[in-house]
Amino acid sequence: MKILMVLTSHDQLGDTGKKTGFWLEEFAAPYYVFKDAGAEVTLASPKGGQPPIDPSSDAEDAQTEATKRFKGDTAAQQDLAHTTTLADVSADGFDAIFYPGGHGPLWDLAEDAHSKALIEAFAGSDRPVGAVCHAPAVFRHTQGQDGKPLVSGKTVTGFTNTEEEAAGLTKVVPFLVEDMLKANGGEYQKGADWASFVVTDGKLVTGQNPASSEEAARKLLGLLG
Repeated sequence: MKILMVLTSHDQLGDTGKKTGFWLEEFAAPYYVFKDAGAEVTLASPKGGQPPIDPSSDAEDAQTEATKRFKGDTAAQQDLAHTTTLADVSADGFDAIFYPGGHGPLWDLAEDAHSKALIEAFAGSDRPVGAVCHAPAVFRHTQGQDGKPLVSGKTVTGFTNTEEEAAGLTKVVPFLVEDMLKANGGEYQKGADWASFVVTDGKLVTGQNPASSEEAARKLLGLLG
């Protein structure tokens, strides 16, 4: 199994002067789910190299078993420090694609033409596509082969408006994930705020929040079984 994981390169939280990036748990938990299943994982980001970790996700109270494992794993840290530039990545040869969230993707991956082309290539060839938390932002402009938004008519989830409100960032983000998925015709579902909630529709797997990242990765793996 060969799985492509795509991370954000964006580190500015709007014009707040604060830093953002990808959410560490949403990378670490799926990374180890894939690795422990024997998958070969390739990491990519729009700018290549070390993608920015959201400082809040690196805080003591945000640590999980997977993030602690990552902190002690020099090979994984090296892997992360040398992501491939997204423009240099082809969908060929990969079995699935997975996007960890964090607020960063709202700015770069949501608008990235290379990301859009990759997702459309995976979806068009019936290969699994996964995204968790804010990462369903990557479906903002993606289209299915029918020319409609890729999520149109599909059951999806993603970071809820109420979770964004609790984070105090409703007015900071360029758009709300829940609203965008609904606007694109997605059949949006959600569980309790901050609890694991994952939906699968065909080969599309979406998770609601950081707590959903491990389950989302397992569901994606299940589609490769």
